[in-house]
Amino acid sequence: MIAIVLAAGEGTRIRPLSESVPKPMLPVADRPLVSHTVDAAVDAGATELVLVVGYEAEAVRDYFGGEYRGVPVSYAVQEEQLGTAHAVNAASEHIDGPFAVLNGDNLYDPDAIAALFASCPAICAIEVDDPRQYGVLSADSAGETVTGIVEKPDDPPTNLANAGAYAFPEEAAAWLEVPASERGEYEITDVVARVIDDHDVTPVTLRRWLDVGRPWELLEANEWKLGALDRRIDGDVSEDAHLNGDVVVEAGATVKPGVVIEGPALIRSGATVGPNAYVRGATLVGEGAKIGHAAEVKNSVLSAGASVSHLSYVGDSVLGRDVNFGAGTNVANLRHDDADIRFTVKGERVSTGRRKFGVVAGDEAKTGINTSLTPGLKLSGGATTLPGETVDRDR
Repeated sequence: MIAIVLAAGEGTRIRPLSESVPKPMLPVADRPLVSHTVDAAVDAGATELVLVVGYEAEAVRDYFGGEYRGVPVSYAVQEEQLGTAHAVNAASEHIDGPFAVLNGDNLYDPDAIAALFASCPAICAIEVDDPRQYGVLSADSAGETVTGIVEKPDDPPTNLANAGAYAFPEEAAAWLEVPASERGEYEITDVVARVIDDHDVTPVTLRRWLDVGRPWELLEANEWKLGALDRRIDGDVSEDAHLNGDVVVEAGATVKPGVVIEGPALIRSGATVGPNAYVRGATLVGEGAKIGHAAEVKNSVLSAGASVSHLSYVGDSVLGRDVNFGAGTNVANLRHDDADIRFTVKGERVSTGRRKFGVVAGDEAKTGINTSLTPGLKLSGGATTLPGETVDRDR
């Protein structure tokens, strides 16, 4: 099975994290987001990987190279974002046999991807309570064959939402040049409709799935994958540190005296924690990141090179590369009225669906000492604050 992984998205909804890092390369536990998708394809038996790339494609190429876990890797370039069928069509020259299409910014239940490959032609779905905001699968009376996909129906035929993973017969490659939609995009669901006309298409239900499109979903992705870690201590950990639960300290990382870490947590190579710091919840401390004396970091992502200086608190937040939070910086992650915290996505304030959510800081953002940051705040890449400032508006 040829696995085509779509990794060309610009990631506008997840900004500022994607301002200088392609969304598929954002960190999820010990590897980039797209690598989890690729690993699921390899584990399912993919014989060839084709990555469709675009913006800053060199980062993806540098990571995967020409071979990944013994499976050859090829690349196709999508220069314009004109829909999923357009993206897959960019890889058409590599198709020589049945092929699967996976979104590189989705996390999939790996067992279901194996079932998807084995059931070709097939489509993955996830059961949802309210499917009206999704593309919804319709099926025959036995629920064994997909009969169509209905976009955002008022009266959904099932509770199975399209999860964006497909296995196609080889002849579907000739159907990728579909007519444009009203939005001017070329949709893979039109190819699915053609396959349904000629084949029995099997629905494969995922046990777990996540579309990582917005910053809090990157936090949720890390909660998922960090929660799957097994304890491993390879780095330099003080005898006076206390590591509880599933904590991974990679070789080259340092945990100083007085530190308390409550897993799941991952301390990556070159990172330093402490002394007397407190790390808890599902927390990723990226390569070369630093947590200072008596700082507390809870349920957060610190990207490579990020620094949380002494006497600071960071909770339920995502910090980009080389962010520096000055001493005494405090992040608020809870509204006084306990309402869901809202965040700005493409110029609109939307609910995160989370009771606790702190700050999203783009690469190289910096705070002055004793800065206070309110819940649901966005700091763009390179943004700064003044010492002692309270920030309650995005900047």
